[in-house]
Amino acid sequence: MLSPQPKRRPSDNPALLDHQKLDVYQVSVAFVASAARCSSLLPRGHADLLDPLKRSAFSIPLNIAEGIGKPTTAERRRYLASARGSAMESSATLDVLVACGLVEAAEVAAAQAQLERIVAMLSKMCR
Repeated sequence: MLSPQPKRRPSDNPALLDHQKLDVYQVSVAFVASAARCSSLLPRGHADLLDPLKRSAFSIPLNIAEGIGKPTTAERRRYLASARGSAMESSATLDVLVACGLVEAAEVAAAQAQLERIVAMLSKMCR
């Protein structure tokens, strides 16, 4: 009988692309899933509010990936700053959904916590 392999972290896998090894990228991908769950909580008839959340949520990991692939520090920082801006936009969208009474604050608390972590990491990376 084979013994189970130890669980590997994504950062331990040399086959991964550079951006996939970053915690901020992994958390941002998890946030996209959280944003989708939050979107599913909206009552019918509010599709216009889903587009900004989907767009800004998807933009975070995409900008991180593109930025990490850039050859210069200035280019990299520009894309990471854009990812940070998209995280802030996502947070504001969730705030508006709560303020409009479309979702409860408790329902988006985990997503907001992910965004706080993403913004903190990206802020450090942009310095």
